[in-house]
Amino acid sequence: MATVLVIDDNEAVCTALLTLFHMQGYRVWTATDPTAALSLLAQQNIDLVLQDMNFAKGEMQGLQGKTLFYQLRQQYPAIPVILMTAWTQLDMVVELVKAGASDYIAKPWDDARLLLTVQNVLKIKQLQDKQQQAERKQQERLAQFVGKDLCGLVFASTAMEQLLQMALQLAPSNAAVLITGENGTGKEGIAQVLHANSARAKKPLIKVNMGALPTDLMEAELFGADVGAYSGLGKTRIGRFEAADGGTIFLDEIGNLSLSGQMKLLRVLQTGEFERLGSSLTRKVDVRVLSATNTDLTKAIATGQFRQDLYYRLNVVQLHLPELKQRPDDILPLARLFLAGQKALSAGAEQALLQHQWPGNVRELQNICQRAVLLASGSVIETTDLGLQLEEPQSKRMLDDFDRVEIEQVLAQHGGIIARAAKQLGISRQALYRRMEFYGIATP
Repeated sequence: MATVLVIDDNEAVCTALLTLFHMQGYRVWTATDPTAALSLLAQQNIDLVLQDMNFAKGEMQGLQGKTLFYQLRQQYPAIPVILMTAWTQLDMVVELVKAGASDYIAKPWDDARLLLTVQNVLKIKQLQDKQQQAERKQQERLAQFVGKDLCGLVFASTAMEQLLQMALQLAPSNAAVLITGENGTGKEGIAQVLHANSARAKKPLIKVNMGALPTDLMEAELFGADVGAYSGLGKTRIGRFEAADGGTIFLDEIGNLSLSGQMKLLRVLQTGEFERLGSSLTRKVDVRVLSATNTDLTKAIATGQFRQDLYYRLNVVQLHLPELKQRPDDILPLARLFLAGQKALSAGAEQALLQHQWPGNVRELQNICQRAVLLASGSVIETTDLGLQLEEPQSKRMLDDFDRVEIEQVLAQHGGIIARAAKQLGISRQALYRRMEFYGIATP
């Protein structure tokens, strides 16, 4: 239940507002002068202030109210303030609204409009509080990773936080890690974190996309080949395992490795030994193996396409990356990373990103953001610039693409400043006023 502080030198006004707000379920405090008001604010948790502009007989210029307002903004910047004034003080009120006042009410007031204004201002405050809470939570989340190399990974979801915690716990060991997840979820990024926070960080991290290697050259790529090992080879070929000696090798799409290659890989994992193609010389390396797959290796084992003993060697510990649609908190932070500050997202564009199902995961989001930067004509990316196809028909919204929630969110982001909110939405101030009137959102 919200608590409202009414500041007015007229006892009758205080009593009337006390009764009105009590009937609506609000807790109410009243003060008849600025000193008493500041004393109450120091002692009570106040959610909203409703203040008069004059506190002495004969005072009509609103200077006392102006002084009190700036005191409130300085001492309690998070508490919204609604001004009560006569129309003769409109110029000063406009100045104070620009300085951060949430709204103003003319005396004598209309009960319905006053209650609606208070309700909307409190809703905006709740949104701001949630946003600040989310920012604090993100700062706390990142604090635990101070001193760790996250390799540029951006996240805000609990799922990614827990995954990175586990990755950092595993990083110092030499254990083989199998990273699973759909294509485009960021498995390579987790491999980089494992390597960057290990004792091998200064040694090579060799990445091998097994799905991109021709089957007949796969073993040569991994283990190397001597001159003449196959037609056209005129010089010794150093394999990826030799190149990774002392460091880490990341085998992406490990399920594509041939059975003969699997046998050699199993030997490397067991002994660190292998032979180049066309050579009988046994070589030994010290390499940590990280692997990744988007397929179900247990099914491949059942059909004889993957060795069970190799699977257990690779899967000492498994890290699973959830799909992007399963961690929606990461969508907007990732989008802003990919936009790199070049352009901003409108509220409608943000909503469209959150509603999309992301079959291509993080890689799809990156491509869409890069394309939107090129196609957007202004500094703000609109929904149409994203080129997303809706997964299912949606009912057409009244008054363009902006609903009440979106408007309130944008107003909260900009502290209720109409000009800035309208700019982000890509409409004029007059158009925003019309929409606010339509949805019953209080107008500054």
